[in-house]
Amino acid sequence: MITTMSLRDSLLDSAKEVFETMAFMALEEVHEDQEAPRLEDETLLGTITFKGNLEGCLAICCGWHCARAIGANMLGTDPDEPMSDDEMSDAIGEIANMVMGAMKARIQDEVGTVEVSIPSVVRGRELRNSLGDRASKITVTVNLEEEHGMQFSLLYRESGD
Repeated sequence: MITTMSLRDSLLDSAKEVFETMAFMALEEVHEDQEAPRLEDETLLGTITFKGNLEGCLAICCGWHCARAIGANMLGTDPDEPMSDDEMSDAIGEIANMVMGAMKARIQDEVGTVEVSIPSVVRGRELRNSLGDRASKITVTVNLEEEHGMQFSLLYRESGD
């Protein structure tokens, strides 16, 4: 059985790895004694579901300005160049996919097979529990490039619950 702390560490390590290698951006966790960065009012929520012995959903929530910065870094374009809503959504969906892939590699020896869906991106910020009373939720708040606030959430349960 994997622990909540182990999942939390895997989530944060996976996110840091993806942002450093694919978006060339520094990501640092905001600790309880620090002031959490404010998410912009207009947000994107990138989600990807998974199933197997562990099932649930990984979500990444960030504001439009943050999504734009991520997309520009991933594409290697000037941050001042226009970027469409679709391009920003694609960037957040791809980040969700890569973070889930990195996390899957870290946890699959402990939890067994993990099957992953395709990512989806919506406007909004809340990941609601549809997995029942025995589901657990982990939320990690981070600063991206000391400029943008983001949240990573993992809603999960062991299958058979």
